[in-house]
Amino acid sequence: MKKNLISLACAFGFSLAHADAQQLTVIVNSASTMTQGIAMVLTTQMQVQGSQVHVLLCDKAADMALKGATGEVLKPNNVTPSQMLDGAMKKGATASVCALYLPNTGHTPDQLKDGITAAKPDAMGKAVMDTQRKVMVF
Repeated sequence: MKKNLISLACAFGFSLAHADAQQLTVIVNSASTMTQGIAMVLTTQMQVQGSQVHVLLCDKAADMALKGATGEVLKPNNVTPSQMLDGAMKKGATASVCALYLPNTGHTPDQLKDGITAAKPDAMGKAVMDTQRKVMVF
């Protein structure tokens, strides 16, 4: 009985902690590989520290969202920003490209990596105005 109560308390505490996770939007629009890289490094670190992260990719940075995306490998871990984005998504981050990306680049939704969609301006506008959400721009 005591073990069940402890397990229940731990599970309840975990669900409360998860429900109270800091909501964060990371907007990346820089064409700079290092800027994209640090945005993804910080995204991953904020996830590790309990944040629920949404990544909005715009302009040249949105190329990271394409299937087969390549890019400059960054030290010390020898990964590209696109690979770091993949890792963040595997850990629960969500991602989208800005609403202007697809119609202005000639890319189509089927060229985006699985799980990445075009952002809806009304929903993104509401999200970035949410006083409980932090927004970072790179």
